[in-house]
Amino acid sequence: MLKRDEVIFEVDHSEEGETSSRSEIRQKLADVLKTKLELTFVEKAETKTGTMTAKGEANVYETVDQANLIEREHIIQRNQLKPEQPAEVEAPEQPAEVEAPEPDSLMEEPSENLEPKEAESGEPEPEEESKSEASQREELTENKTKGEAEKLEA
Repeated sequence: MLKRDEVIFEVDHSEEGETSSRSEIRQKLADVLKTKLELTFVEKAETKTGTMTAKGEANVYETVDQANLIEREHIIQRNQLKPEQPAEVEAPEQPAEVEAPEPDSLMEEPSENLEPKEAESGEPEPEEESKSEASQREELTENKTKGEAEKLEA
């Protein structure tokens, strides 16, 4: 009725060290089944994790017209021979120079709606103090300590 042979196959690729490509499997199946490459369509090929064998299914049609009529479009596309890549690889083009933004444009004004972030305990996290704030705090502490010392002497 469908004028095709359905083939279940198993490929041992331990010699190659990597999973065979769909086109390699298709070529081997066509050779083993003594049929034309354009009549052979690999539907599925899966390598089970940790093994060096791939199991799959393929369809071999009597005519190309019958294959185009019955086989699903995405399977036909997957089995198309890809053009071979040229041996020479062209050097990538140099990217165009990009102008760096001016330093002033990188500075942003601080937002006035800043609220302290809360830690997981629900308390606000301490903010980092600037050097001037730290020195002012030290002066106040010294003045407070001097004032307390003067009160104690009196």
